[in-house]
Amino acid sequence: MSGETYTPWDSAEFLDDDEARIEYLKAALAENDPEFFAKAVGNVARAMGMTTVARGAQLGRPSLYKSLSGERDPRLGTVMRVLDALGVRLTVAPGSV
Repeated sequence: MSGETYTPWDSAEFLDDDEARIEYLKAALAENDPEFFAKAVGNVARAMGMTTVARGAQLGRPSLYKSLSGERDPRLGTVMRVLDALGVRLTVAPGSV
């Protein structure tokens, strides 16, 4: 055994500017998986400071962690409030058929 230790990957550590956060959310949304997208929104919220985001979304910090854990499907209204607090918005575009 080499004695090396590894720490788990944390996407939030690398979301340090607006461009990185927006591209990350775009890629997550392209997966077309609501739980995956919710987890990505949670990662961006952690990168920006969960307490600040919770306050801006007018949500309790513990409920925000639960909603954006990726283990449940949060309400659309919750996601929209968090996105607003993050300073981003969803847009609609034609999809491929």
